[in-house]
Amino acid sequence: MPRLRIATVLVLTGCLALAAPAAATASAAGSPSAAGSPPVAGSPPAGSPGSPGVGDPFFPFGGNGGYDVRHYRLDLTWQPESKVLTGSETVLATATQALSSFDLDLRGFTVEGVRVNGAPATFTRPAQDNTEPAQELTITPERPLRQHVPFVVQIQYAGTPEVVTDPDDAIEGWVPTDDGAFVVGEPQGAPGWFAANDTPTDKATYDVQLTVPDGLTAVGNGALLSQRSKNGRTTFHWFERYPMASYLATITFGKFEVRRGRTPGGIPTYVAVDPNQDVAWTVLAKLPEIVDYFSGLYGRYPFETVGAIVDNAPDVGYALETQTKPVFDSAPDEPTLAHEIAHQWFGDAVTLTQWPDIWLHEGFATLSEWLWSEHTGLQSAHGEFTALLARPATDRLWNPPPANPGDPAKLFGSPVYNRGAMTLQALREKIGDDKFFTILRTWYRDHRYGNVTTADFIALSEKVSGADLDAFFTTWLCTAGKPTAW
Repeated sequence: MPRLRIATVLVLTGCLALAAPAAATASAAGSPSAAGSPPVAGSPPAGSPGSPGVGDPFFPFGGNGGYDVRHYRLDLTWQPESKVLTGSETVLATATQALSSFDLDLRGFTVEGVRVNGAPATFTRPAQDNTEPAQELTITPERPLRQHVPFVVQIQYAGTPEVVTDPDDAIEGWVPTDDGAFVVGEPQGAPGWFAANDTPTDKATYDVQLTVPDGLTAVGNGALLSQRSKNGRTTFHWFERYPMASYLATITFGKFEVRRGRTPGGIPTYVAVDPNQDVAWTVLAKLPEIVDYFSGLYGRYPFETVGAIVDNAPDVGYALETQTKPVFDSAPDEPTLAHEIAHQWFGDAVTLTQWPDIWLHEGFATLSEWLWSEHTGLQSAHGEFTALLARPATDRLWNPPPANPGDPAKLFGSPVYNRGAMTLQALREKIGDDKFFTILRTWYRDHRYGNVTTADFIALSEKVSGADLDAFFTTWLCTAGKPTAW
């Protein structure tokens, strides 16, 4: 089947935005509705196909155009003997153009049937080639879908989940463990276990049920609505009512000890720890205090529940800020816990538009580690900044610059984290605490549950500070090499 050219997304992020007129970056384009733009005048009333990607610079075939997902419902069953995951999925969406067909992202599995608005739909799985990963599920409804009208997609699928390998060789998706699976999705692992519009700009609510053998616990985003056992199997039903990007979804399961409680501010907590990692409980005792500290610093916690999942997943090698419950591959230290909790504000509630702007997540969360250390009387953020600044110009910290990582293999490199945090601390020291923390609180307040760009942050910083900061941000975010003056 001929493939469509990906629709161009008129958003400039990172260093490109600094060199562009402000008007070019003013919209929230980059959403699926922008990627699947309305047909031009004279197009047939039957509609046209939605694009098979939103044109992200690093992952151009992630996400799809022509519609906006509002809600996912997943009813999943795991068979440990055969390693087969069976899924019954319902997607509630609204067409942003007249659609003759549209794509969802799904890696692997056998799709057994698709219905659109209750009627059987045809579907194809285009073969992989040199320009496109094998993740497109192209659906053609019985009748074209009308622009601005909601529609319902039902998908039945089954198979052994395929682990996704990223450009930096990290693994994600449905990663097997000795007793279950470590389920993570950044940046492209969500289609490894369900059909998704896999772009950070299409946030939706999630209703996820997973049935596993008795004795195992499945932990998802949001609130646990029910836990019921029948015939040797237990079904866990999780619901996240706040908008969430697909890469932040999880349903990690295995043998866990679970403890519930509340933060001092009253937010319900749900923490699950693999018995092989029970040393984690000492650090996790700090979680309620960390949540309340960041709530006071940045604004109220953005979701209705909070917690953590500590698994025993030695093949993974990282933690992830899955919404409401960060997932750790082993017992975290206190800075790592603070980092992942801070992401609930910066990364989960306030989310990038395109992946090259990842410093807007990792730089903010790394600075938050430093602020927590400062708050607890350990190393100050200024001390962390000074220690890093003492590194020689040949250190890998300085290249590539954080808002211009260059290629997806460097998406999670040291410059994005540490030099990104240094950018923020340098801004703090340049304009003072009052204006700096006003910027962070306003950033969170104005963009909560939405998507942002580097240009948005620069514009806000200049507005609040009253200063021209283009040269400052060009030096810190976009210029290769060690900054020497700013």
